[in-house]
Amino acid sequence: MFENLSDRLERSFKILKGEGKITEINVAETLKDVRRALLDADVNYKVAKSFTDTVKQKALGMNVLTAVKPGQLMVKIVHDELAELMGGETAGLNLTQKPAIILMSGLQGSGKTTFSGKLANMLKTKQNKKPLLVACDVYRPAAIEQLKVVGGQVGVAVYAEPENKNVNEIADHAIQEARAKGYDVVIVDTAGRLAIDEQMMNEIESLKNHVSPDETLFVVDSMTGQDAVNTAKEFNDRLDFNGVVLTKLDGDTRGGAALSIRTVVTKPIKFIGIGEKMEAVDVFHPSRMADRILGMGDVVSLVERAQEQFDEEEAKKLQKKIQKNQFDFNDFMKQIQQIKKMGNLKDLASMIPGVGKAVREMDIDDNAFKGIEAIINSMTPAERSNPALLNTSRRQRIAKGSGTNVQEVNRLIKQFDQTRKMMKMVTGSGMKGMMANMKNMPKMPH
Repeated sequence: MFENLSDRLERSFKILKGEGKITEINVAETLKDVRRALLDADVNYKVAKSFTDTVKQKALGMNVLTAVKPGQLMVKIVHDELAELMGGETAGLNLTQKPAIILMSGLQGSGKTTFSGKLANMLKTKQNKKPLLVACDVYRPAAIEQLKVVGGQVGVAVYAEPENKNVNEIADHAIQEARAKGYDVVIVDTAGRLAIDEQMMNEIESLKNHVSPDETLFVVDSMTGQDAVNTAKEFNDRLDFNGVVLTKLDGDTRGGAALSIRTVVTKPIKFIGIGEKMEAVDVFHPSRMADRILGMGDVVSLVERAQEQFDEEEAKKLQKKIQKNQFDFNDFMKQIQQIKKMGNLKDLASMIPGVGKAVREMDIDDNAFKGIEAIINSMTPAERSNPALLNTSRRQRIAKGSGTNVQEVNRLIKQFDQTRKMMKMVTGSGMKGMMANMKNMPKMPH
């Protein structure tokens, strides 16, 4: 996401590198390049021009402090303006009714049904809500079945009336069901429609007026670039929605929709889809996204994702096992599962400052753990609990069973041993002990 834009902006700032001060000439040259970079990223022309005009005005109006180089100052101004362009503040959901109602809208294929499930999962796991998914796509074959599959994946009930084609009635009955059974959020999945399809637009407008939702969200595929912005404007003119959801931001997208949509429709981006898994959804933070566009990483989001998978009781048990040198392959496997739940591996790596560019060309496959899991699953319960049992003949059997070779099995066991030693250093004697142990480590040959 935003890879080309990040590269182009970095090159633009190099124009100011080594310059002693900001002048109208070097600012104009830098911003000309910035504007080109934004246009190449499929940002709306008016938005790109307005953005660079604002940055120029602010840059020329500032006296550069002696401690700050012109290039650094320009990065800071561009960062702040990018964050402002994308909304400035993080916008949450406003759920006041009992039950609260969220209405989904968007084009066909934008990812509404999948996002409905992701949102239900997020509300259930992070906000302790009891959501009900409602199937109001009465046109697309298998749409109801798809929503039931999605609901099943996240453990959320789905209300559907397969024989009924009146979406207002279905929504009414679903809300009655929610009140009767204690559901506190009703998420209404609707059919994809084109803004030029008057009949379909009338239907969703009527549905919105009928149920008076707390939130109407417009779901848009960010891969469609500038078209996404135009479609959002047409839908907003009819529905006056509350916020935008950008899906597929983990794909090969130029990011123009994320940068233009807020200015064109004056509605905040509320969520972004960052992968196929049901956990792969994030609240949209403009400042953090600006960090990532400018290659500064996003440590806050990385820590938040790690904390979501963190179980305090499990961590205490694990610490005791590490201190007693009882950390085994069962624990190792649990750690792998937690990392996998955090999301796309390349996306996680790009959140670390300075790492994003380094991993860009690398092929980090989400199946990277498959070989490791196959090896561990080929061990007997006794071998997983007691790695000391893994002699040569056992390793040969494990290699055959996992479809790998003995060298790969040996490599994993060596990595496991090193991980166990390092974890014991950190948890056993704290940082001082770790430093002392590092001093005593054998020197690497030159």
